[in-house]
Amino acid sequence: MSRATFTTTPGYGQTLFDALHYRQAVRVGDRVEISGQGGWSSELTFPVRFPASLADEIVQAFDNVERTLATAGASWTDVIAVDTFHVPTARDTIGDDHTRVVVEQLRERMGDRASVWTQIGVAALGAPGMRVEIRVTALVGQED
Repeated sequence: MSRATFTTTPGYGQTLFDALHYRQAVRVGDRVEISGQGGWSSELTFPVRFPASLADEIVQAFDNVERTLATAGASWTDVIAVDTFHVPTARDTIGDDHTRVVVEQLRERMGDRASVWTQIGVAALGAPGMRVEIRVTALVGQED
């Protein structure tokens, strides 16, 4: 039987653990689940500050997913599912300004591989001013 191994991303992960009592990732066997990653800096401080540019916030969130996966022994090449959560820029639509950058990042980080992806519009996320959060599932050693 596989045991769950929880990991904390260095920097912001420890800050979030101390403040909110949760881990950034869990690995059970070859499966890795990560908590939602926002576009915060490595030196996360409260209140949380996000980049002024939506595109920069999305790229930083992708960078944070990559860092968190690495702490659990995984990478973007192992990702099998992506959920992105967005605070819409206009009523009833996530919008091209979100979608375009997410698709660019998925292509850049996953290459020819493509996972399943669910894009979800929400009224608010965990920190004031937060516009995007990304959660992934990985299967280490997964091949197409």
